[in-house]
Amino acid sequence: MKNYFNSIITAALVFMAVCLMGPKAAQGQIVQMIFTSDAHYGITRAKFRGDTAVSGHLVNAAMVKQMNTLPFLTLPTDGGINAGKVTGGIDYVVEGGDIANRMEAPIQSAAASWAQFKTDYMGSLHVTGHDGNPAQLLILPGNHDISNAIGFPKPLEPLTDPTSMVGIYNLMLKPQTPMTNEAYDFTKDKINYSRNIKGIHFMFITLWADSAERIWMQKDLDTVAASTPVIIFTHDQPTCESKHFTNPLPPYNMTAENKFQNLVAEHYKEGNVASKDDDATNIEQRGFVKFLKAHRNIKAYFHGNSNWNQFYVYKGPDKNIKLNTFRVDSPMKGAYSAKNETLQSFQLISLDAKNQVLTVRECLWNTNPLNPAQKIVFGKSATVSLKVN
Repeated sequence: MKNYFNSIITAALVFMAVCLMGPKAAQGQIVQMIFTSDAHYGITRAKFRGDTAVSGHLVNAAMVKQMNTLPFLTLPTDGGINAGKVTGGIDYVVEGGDIANRMEAPIQSAAASWAQFKTDYMGSLHVTGHDGNPAQLLILPGNHDISNAIGFPKPLEPLTDPTSMVGIYNLMLKPQTPMTNEAYDFTKDKINYSRNIKGIHFMFITLWADSAERIWMQKDLDTVAASTPVIIFTHDQPTCESKHFTNPLPPYNMTAENKFQNLVAEHYKEGNVASKDDDATNIEQRGFVKFLKAHRNIKAYFHGNSNWNQFYVYKGPDKNIKLNTFRVDSPMKGAYSAKNETLQSFQLISLDAKNQVLTVRECLWNTNPLNPAQKIVFGKSATVSLKVN
């Protein structure tokens, strides 16, 4: 009952905020999304708000609580969309994967992690869109979710548990007959989907745009006009990681020696052992760059996996492409925020679909860890054009 009344109050306050923003926002000219990734339920943070060994469940719940305050805050005067105005409606919340941490003992099962994720992101997240309806949750799988479903070079406990993959699959693809853990087959049950939002095409793909994913992407883009801007959301950064590819040697198994995790279908082309070198995926990236050149309307790319807040331009291994790219932090495993909790952040994406402009703002949600009444602090921001030349 308490959650019910909280939801009513939140919806009413958001409606008031939207009204204050003026007629353009009320008419739906602006679309807004929260983007976060790498929730990693099942592990603990070393330090969080004066405590130690804090569970992913508690940390994510704290972040969700802060997300609920975002619609009532005033945006910075940074020259971006709606600068200096009340944030207002949040139409979508995007989770970029690694919901369940990989089940290396003593990490909990994917089923336990998925249950906690549902409690926080489906039970406690109360932001509403410009239309007054609850924000739509858009979820991607991460490498940990996939490894839990298919296994890992090192044994997991249990050996496999596809619960988070199946949960994402059912929520996002909405099959007529719901997928079950017993029936799930990662080799064919990919989580690829798209949304057309106010004339902008959003693609959500499994892990990375390898040669197999690009088959689905091409079919999807065949339905989209070349003049329509396209935005990709996925888990891995544009450079990917060599260990995420499939072992190139028959029988293509994952082993502790070769370090391949068989997470994308494409066989690794640059050696028989995964590498951490910066140029270890140049051949694979060139295939992706060729695809980007063939689809000039792909204008932005959002990802997690290696986590910190960063706005940058992906140029490809040969420096012959320019793709606006946005990397988001993790509440649990941020490259910097894991050691300094005041840097924990998620992103607010504001889209002016009419003028084809995108603003992304860093939302620092834990800058004063010992103050329960702390507010989100806006950090860096970037505004880019989505217009197709």
